Amino acid sequence: MKLEPIIVSLLDTDLYKFNMNQVIFHKHTDLTGEYHFKCRNEGVEFTKEMLDEINEQIDYLCKLRFTKKELEYLKSIRFIKDDYVEFLRLYHPIRDYVTTYLDGTELHIIVKGPMFSAMQFEIYLLEIVNEVYFRFKYNYYELLESARKRLDEKISAFNNGKYTFKYAEFGSRRRLSRVWQDELLDKLIKNTNNMVGTSNVYFAMKYNIKPIGTYAHEYVQMYQGIDKIPLAYTNYYAMKDWYDEYRGDNGTALTDTVTTDLFLRDFNRSMVNNYSGVRHDSGDPYVWAEKIINHYKKYDVNLKEKTLLFSDSLNFDRAQEIYEKYKDITKVSFGIGTFVTNDTMVEPLNIVIKLQYVNGRPVAKLSDCEAKAMCDDENYLKYLKASVKFRLEREDGNERI
Repeated sequence: MKLEPIIVSLLDTDLYKFNMNQVIFHKHTDLTGEYHFKCRNEGVEFTKEMLDEINEQIDYLCKLRFTKKELEYLKSIRFIKDDYVEFLRLYHPIRDYVTTYLDGTELHIIVKGPMFSAMQFEIYLLEIVNEVYFRFKYNYYELLESARKRLDEKISAFNNGKYTFKYAEFGSRRRLSRVWQDELLDKLIKNTNNMVGTSNVYFAMKYNIKPIGTYAHEYVQMYQGIDKIPLAYTNYYAMKDWYDEYRGDNGTALTDTVTTDLFLRDFNRSMVNNYSGVRHDSGDPYVWAEKIINHYKKYDVNLKEKTLLFSDSLNFDRAQEIYEKYKDITKVSFGIGTFVTNDTMVEPLNIVIKLQYVNGRPVAKLSDCEAKAMCDDENYLKYLKASVKFRLEREDGNERI
């Protein structure tokens, strides 16, 4: 490797990976998954030198194991169960599950294996790809200085009262580097009171701050690959399994995997009571918020007891605007990623690794924004959209399952 190891701990990932993985470990060990990498930026070129470094970093990653201290930390999280931690004592990333190659200058990464193992690669691989790209493409130290300057401006804005909202740092997957994420968290903790935690478990342990996260789109997508579950009801079964596992902990539901409108059909009185809040990740945040608020009102919910968590491509100015709009109506929180961990003089990468197949069957994320939809199989995507449309157009939106 030309660089120092990028991943030095298997905790260097987002909390929701462990949360989702625990449900799979207890309920769905028979599923296999296939994940594909995509760079959404136009004109980004990867080189053979970058690919070689990425591969060597993956080789290093696959030699790591959880340490005793790390396992004890996971056990200390109330909703992480002892039998799952014992599984992690045996677990390690398996190199054979990951394939990488270049098609011209376009990077391809495919992860394929048992769901409980394949799904764990996502954050590690994105951290590796992003750091390799920026260290090889640019003068890293110039980027670092620009990131430091911008962070100082953000800290000043919190301290002078421009920003008054609370947020969690969600930026591991697109960080400039692990070293920079470490430095910025240290500064934010010491110099502001607005950051309530981080999605990154390694840094949550290091800085004794709250690890934050529930589940991602892949969790709901996974249920599309289970034969007995109708496509338009995946939210229902995903939320049911989640509540069975956590009994009210980890209670923030993600709404937009197969559109928020369909999600609300299954977010009935029982689910509303079982979940502490919902997360926004696509579409107009104000339109989404009004839909959720009206839905809560239908069930006579005390809005002050529920949280709206916004996490879609936020910067601090946008977060403050949303906060001012809803802070007197309900609890408002934010997960802010790239704008914290990779805000430099150059444009950040918009890279993702998304679940594409479960047990060999295509799955898809529809989203509330067409541009964020991702599916390898166009015929399946059309079929899924038709299934969602059919259910939404039925007269009785609360039909029995």
